[in-house]
Parts: sequence; structure tokens; C-alpha cells
Amino acid sequence: MSAHALDFSIALSNNERTRPIIEGRHQPQGINFMPTVVHPSEMFWRQLKFAEFDVSEMSISSLLIAVSKGDTRFVAIPIYTARMFFHTRIMVRRDSGINTPADLKGKRIGVPEYQQTSAIWSRGVLQHEFGVHARDIKWHMERHPDKSHGGSTGFKAPEGVSIEQIPMSTNIGEMLLKGELDGALLYLNEPNLVDRSTADISGVCRPLFADPVAESTRYFTKNGIYPINHAMVIKRDLHEKYPWAAVNIYHAFMKAKAEVEASAEKTLRDYVACGLVEPKAGKMFGADPKSYGLRSTRNVIDTIASYVYEQGLTERLVKAEELFAPATFDL
Repeated sequence: MSAHALDFSIALSNNERTRPIIEGRHQPQGINFMPTVVHPSEMFWRQLKFAEFDVSEMSISSLLIAVSKGDTRFVAIPIYTARMFFHTRIMVRRDSGINTPADLKGKRIGVPEYQQTSAIWSRGVLQHEFGVHARDIKWHMERHPDKSHGGSTGFKAPEGVSIEQIPMSTNIGEMLLKGELDGALLYLNEPNLVDRSTADISGVCRPLFADPVAESTRYFTKNGIYPINHAMVIKRDLHEKYPWAAVNIYHAFMKAKAEVEASAEKTLRDYVACGLVEPKAGKMFGADPKSYGLRSTRNVIDTIASYVYEQGLTERLVKAEELFAPATFDL
């Protein structure tokens, strides 16, 4: 660490891409990171409600919603610490009669939080790929306003969408086990201050998509989109005081990314596992499916922004330029 560097607190989830930063192997020039490892559900709640950290991961959807309502406390940096084909994580009870996405219509489906990015991606795919609209499903939401992202962004159920609040006395996992829900758009049972479910549901539930890799490959081949869930943000007052910080943070994360991807064999294996390469040929779709930077991911950011608006969570379409630090536009 440099004695002359700025000390920035940073909140990160513990995953392969963030670990080199958490463990201090890469620091931005002129900055000493002081990391706190936090589950994303809790991290976003704490940052949106209390703005505890100088730099943190942030839910793309919650950032879009906040900015649309005039909350500009945070400036995004095009570093994407979580990406996944979220619709392949939809779980359904084995006895629910749900065998295809169309079978979700009229069913009781749990969701930790209606506005979370993974849920928005999944509903966008269900609507545009399979003709299942959010209005077709009976939603049951686990998080309450006092410990939810929507509690800080003024969440209200979109017009025409049925959302029931799950009582504090139960949770998605328990309701799935009892047959009170037919499935879950996303099931989170890792311990944190926000999510309440803890049950193992594997005995009564199965994935909606029997072969998630095949469905991921199909979706990516057709659309060229690898959904982004989290981006990094820096507090706006720090960004305005130190406008160089965003680019320096970006370069530190790029070094961490290069470290993680140094093993070509491991990278290829990881890409096969999530449907980003053709399993038989081992041919990668695109130069870097997990790229950072705004230029290569503009279509993905524009798509999630359009889904947030289309699903009635913002009153206007938010542009990428409203989110990201200007110095990163050409990265």
C-alpha cells in the first residue's frame, strides 16, 4: 500500500472475479481499498439505504430505478462482477404441472424481490422468448420494504401485475415445501440480513429448463446477450472530487480479470459450463463474452434498461450515459 494513496472502503461479494481485489493482489493506482465481503442482497440494501461504502457492487436494475427518480448518489463503472443466464435458474415444483415456460401462466411463483435484476432479466426472457408476460403470473415476494432494495427506491407493483407480500412468519422455501407456491423465479437461501429462506428445496423442485447449458447456448446464440447483474459504483461526491478514480479502479479490476482468466483451459471449461461456447467444438461465441467496458456491453445495458422500463419499474427509459462515469464511455 502507498502511504500517499487515498483509502476507499469497498464492498464486494466473494466470487472468483472479486477475490484478487479482496485479497489485495490488485489495487488501483492512487487508492488503497479497504474491503468488506458482503452477500449481494445485503450489500445493495445497505448501500441504497445507508450509502455505507465508497465503492461497491450494485444491482443494475436498482441503479436504473434510482437514477430515473433523481437519486444520483452513485456513479457506475463498467466492471461487471456477476453475469448469468438467470432464466435458467427458474425452479418449479415437480408436481406443479409446469413443464414449459407457457405453463407458468396462472401459477404462484415466488421471487425474493420483484425489482431485482435477475428477476427482470428472467421476466424479459419469458416475455420476449416464450410469450409469458408478468401479468400472467401470480407473484409472491419475500422481502419487505424495511429490508429490500425497493424500500429505498419507492417500489410499487406495476399496473396490472399481481404481487402478494409473503408474511414474515414464512418464506419462499417453506411455501415451496408446503405446496403453497408452484415455483420460484430465483431461489436465494444463502445466509444474509435480507433473505429469509433457508430450506433445501431440491427434493420437491427441479429446474424449469432441464438442460440449463443448452438453453443458455440457445439464448446467447440467438441474441448475443450475456446478462449483466452487478456493476461497480463509486459515490458521486468522490467521483467529482477525484475524477481519475473511476478509470484507475477499472484498470485494477481488469488486472484481476486477467489473473482469473490466465488459464485458457480453465476459462474454456467455465465458458462451456454456462453456455458461452459450443461444447463439442470448444469454439467461443465472441471475443470475450465476459468483457468489461461499456463499448462491448452497450447492447446488454440498453436491453436491461429497456426491460426495467417495459416492466413498469421506471417512468422513462434511462440511458447508459446517465449511469456511467464519462471517462469510461469509451472503455
